[in-house]
This record gives sequence, C-alpha cells and structure tokens, in this order.
Amino acid sequence: MNQLLSEKRSGVNFKSFLWHAIFLALASNFMDIDTVIPAMLIQSGGTSFHLGILTAILLGGSSFFQLFFASFLSDKIYKKKYLLTAINLRIVSLFALSLLFFYSNNIKSDLIIFFIFIIISFFAISGSFANISYMDIFGKSVKPEKRKKFFTLKESITSIGVFMSALIVRELLKRYDYPSNYSLLFLVAAFLLLTASLGFWQLKEVRSKIKINKGILSFFKQIPSEIRQNSNLKYYLLLINTFGLALSLLPFLILFAKENFDLTGKMIGNFLIFRVSGMVASGMIFYKLARKVNYKFMVKTASIVGALIPLASLFLIQYEFYYQFLFLLSGFFVSAYKISKNGILMEISNSENRAIYTGISGAGDIVSMIFPLLAGVLISFFGFHIIFIIVSIIVLAGFFIAIKLDCTSSLNLNR
Repeated sequence: MNQLLSEKRSGVNFKSFLWHAIFLALASNFMDIDTVIPAMLIQSGGTSFHLGILTAILLGGSSFFQLFFASFLSDKIYKKKYLLTAINLRIVSLFALSLLFFYSNNIKSDLIIFFIFIIISFFAISGSFANISYMDIFGKSVKPEKRKKFFTLKESITSIGVFMSALIVRELLKRYDYPSNYSLLFLVAAFLLLTASLGFWQLKEVRSKIKINKGILSFFKQIPSEIRQNSNLKYYLLLINTFGLALSLLPFLILFAKENFDLTGKMIGNFLIFRVSGMVASGMIFYKLARKVNYKFMVKTASIVGALIPLASLFLIQYEFYYQFLFLLSGFFVSAYKISKNGILMEISNSENRAIYTGISGAGDIVSMIFPLLAGVLISFFGFHIIFIIVSIIVLAGFFIAIKLDCTSSLNLNR
C-alpha cells in the first residue's frame, strides 16, 4: 500500500486534511460540546437528567455506533464518499438546530428538548461515521513520518483562528438573547463546517488493503482476538474508559455553575474563551516539546490535569470569577488527550486493521455511554461533591495505565 502513496500525493492530502482541520476548529467553538451545547440545553429548561442523556448521546452513543460503522466500512476499498456523506449529515443537523431555535418561541419547552435530543443524535451518529472514514483515509493517505507533525501542527496553526472564533462566540452570546443567540451560532457552525468539507474534495485517496467482511456478527467475533493479540489495544481501551469519566463530567461543570451563579451569556462565553486558551496553550507547549516527549508522556500529563479538574471545581465554586479558570484546565486536558489518543491509535494499528481498531475503541468506550446517564441521576441524589471526588480518583488511575503502554515507535511528535 505504501508504495502507492507518492510524496506528491501525500503532500496534497496533508494540505487537504489541514484545510479541513482549520475550518473545523473554527466551527467547533460555535457548537462546542462542553460549553455551548450543554448551556443550550440548560437554558432550554434541561435538568441534570436531561444533561446526562445529552452527554451520553454526544460521547457514548456516537462512540458505540463506530463499531457498526467500522464493520460496514472495513471491506470498502475507498471511503471518501462515505466521509463526505457523514459530514453533509452533520451540516444538515446544524441547520436543523438553527431552525429549531429560530422558531422556538412558538414551541413548548418539553418539545424543544425532545427535538434537541433527536437532532443531536443525528449529529453525533454521523460524526462517528465520519470518524471511521477519516482515521482510515488519513492513515493510508499521509506518510507515517508526517502524521505526528500533522497532529501537533494542526493544534498550533489553528490556535489564532480558534481563539478569534471563541471571541466572536462570546460576543454573540452577550449581544443576543436566548434563543436567537443559539440559532445564529448553529447557522455559522453549519457554514464553517461546509467550508471545511471542501478540503476533502481534493483528497487523492489510495486503495485500502482490506479483509473480507463476513458480516456484523463475524466482526464482533474479531474483537476478543484483536485484544488478545495486541496488549496495547487492551491498555488503550482501559485508558479511554478512564478518561471517558473526565470527558463526561465536563458538561456538568456548567450545571454546577448554574446552581451557584447566574449563568449569563457572558459567563458562558468566558467559559469558552478560557477553554480555548487552555487548548491553545496545550497545543503550543507540546508542539515545542515535540522532539523531547512521546504520546505516553502526553497522556500521563492529561491524566493528572483531568483528575485535578473535579477537585478544583469544589474549591473554586465559592468564587465566581476564579471558577472560570477551571475551563483553562479543561481545555488543556481535552487537547492533550485528543492529540495523544489519536496518535496512540495510529501507533498500535496498521492499514489493515485501523478501521477495526477505530470501531473497537469507539464501542469499547463503555464509560462514556453509561456514566453520563448515571451522573445525571447520582448528582441529583448525592450532590456534586461525592461524585466529583470519585471521578478524580478514577481518572488519576489513567496515569498508571499509561505506564504500561508501549509507544516506543513514537520517538517524537514530529516524526
């Protein structure tokens, strides 16, 4: 397969993926799943139980469906058309959300929440479908020595634009009242995502080396053997489940704030600014240290920061101003984890099993499917303090799991 990938073709694909990454980064602030979307639900009348369902859909549900999509796509030689189809469905979902809030004054609150769940489900599921195709195409269409450079360069080159878009989102949230602000945010997100998708039309995809797909049941039977054959995959699954707790908890920081502060559009915008600042700082730091650190170091750092976030929130909740800095940590955590998660998956897989491994990693993230639902109920019974402390302890265990990972092939991030 590699001999079919020329230097020129790899260069064109590198630029195509980078184009998509830049505009996707700009769009992501307008549809941020840790600040904007949870705040949207809460201001629409959503409770902790509703927030749990929404988080389960966004994190767990989309991950689970990756397994079914991986089965479907595992024997497809070319996946570009499936990637574009999935992205187009996400664009339509964002337009639908924009229309929902445009007409929301004429719709009952319960019905709005119901429609939010339906539309977000399409949005999340189409995202998981896109992710399978994306990871497979990226893995075979960009030369291995350029992949790590891409992951870190993407974080750095998009940092200025991401920060500017966060400022725009905050201004829109401040200037326009609910529901007009969310209608406008999702409309802009749809157009930015449409622009991002144009990069993939330039992709020059190479053929995949595939295994014959014998159906979904046969695909499920492959999972135990794949895990047995690759101990790294086992530790990887343990790791993403541990970190799934921290990711699932982030939207509840918004609800925690609402119960103690006046959750205004300005504050939501500030949360986003701090979160983006943390992501930018993380990307720049690891890009500068690219020749000195590997993915294992990054994921261990993420585990420490992720464990600190719930504990810090319990102390900072008494101070409205300082509570906003919590999202600086959350941004750093999310960025470090995403870079290392994608990089590790590339390291432990190859062109033949990458789609399968991506599906397994999605479906194997059981915590992200179950915990948000439980958290919504448990928080209402036991309060935030107990749940947050338990999560911190479990997330810290990710540090010790990461030690067992073998990422010796990733000597540095620029390789």
